[in-house]
Amino acid sequence: MTAAEETSAIPHQGYCALFLRFLRFGSLAWGGPVAQIAMIKRELVQEKRWITPERFNRALAVYQVLPGPEAHELCVYFGMLARGRLGGFLAGLGFMLPGFVLMFLLSGLYGASEGRVAAEWGPVFAALQAAVVALIVRAIHRIGAHAVHDRWLFALAVASCVAGVAGVYFAISLALAGAFYSFLGKSQHLACLGVGLAWVAAIVYCGLVPAARPVAEITLNGAAGPVSIPVLFYSGLRSGLLTFGGAYTVIPFLQKDAVVIGGWMTNAQFLDGLALSGILPAPLIIFSTFVGFLGGGMLGALVLTVGIFLPAFGFTLVAHDQLERLTRKERLRRFLDGITAGVVGLIGATTIQLAPAALGSTKAVAVFAVALALLYLVKHKLNVLLVIGVAALAGQLFF
Repeated sequence: MTAAEETSAIPHQGYCALFLRFLRFGSLAWGGPVAQIAMIKRELVQEKRWITPERFNRALAVYQVLPGPEAHELCVYFGMLARGRLGGFLAGLGFMLPGFVLMFLLSGLYGASEGRVAAEWGPVFAALQAAVVALIVRAIHRIGAHAVHDRWLFALAVASCVAGVAGVYFAISLALAGAFYSFLGKSQHLACLGVGLAWVAAIVYCGLVPAARPVAEITLNGAAGPVSIPVLFYSGLRSGLLTFGGAYTVIPFLQKDAVVIGGWMTNAQFLDGLALSGILPAPLIIFSTFVGFLGGGMLGALVLTVGIFLPAFGFTLVAHDQLERLTRKERLRRFLDGITAGVVGLIGATTIQLAPAALGSTKAVAVFAVALALLYLVKHKLNVLLVIGVAALAGQLFF
């Protein structure tokens, strides 16, 4: 079946109807990316038959390679098939809007009553922070099982984790991981050795000289006071360009900018934002709205969210067909596979940094253990909501 024949099954959609269809998807986007993708596939592929399952699988494969939340990118893709680039923009906007509005409101309430949050809701958030660490650990395993499929990728993930803990700038780790795995595919052992030695040198240097930081980090940490809007946009855009493997992969980049470098929020507040995003019908990446709100208020929330979603819109609207052909190239795929393994390692490093803020008591460790067990044992698509609910109840009763 040709591309034209595949597209002909899509009924004519008015712009308003198209927006409302994907707004409904966004309002029902519970359960994380797997549940969201399954919902979109069930209605538009299996029931409405807009495209064939084979074409859907090809599109999904492209977005699994590229950065950004796959469910959102699929919505943009279907909207573009239905009504061109404006249709793609409206579909993507509709899907993200419910989660954005809810997170925006929650961020405002959190920011306006942070003193009361500590006094009245402190026990609940303490338990939620422990549960969020469990969610991240489970995500590392889930993403790693898909992305780290040979011993070399596992070694790259471990090396990235060690580099992250040592303080090596993440862009260096990701570039080296991608280069190493790309060269490995062509049996260029000398090049692989050179990349490996460069990585070891970076880890040793940053480990021995903690003050050594790239210029990009120093610039981001600029002057004291409110975070500038351009800095928030840059942080969001850069993070959006590096979310290989799913929404959880944005965590190390935003945590680095907001907590380690920028200092406009604490690890505890960062974990609170992740906990809030877990109860919303939205890609987990929507916690970026919370991060932006604490950095720059309402405009900061909007700007950082725009920055982080911009690649997810842009890749599809501007160059989907070209990217689909490009991602079939073996060398590029291996480079991106190496980067993805590196991102898994960076999430592990960030988890090591976040854990002390969340697991500072025996009760918190107990909540973490129970939450992690539930995530493995309960296979329902709403298991994240279950874990958040159990943690909140435990915080209220036992903390």
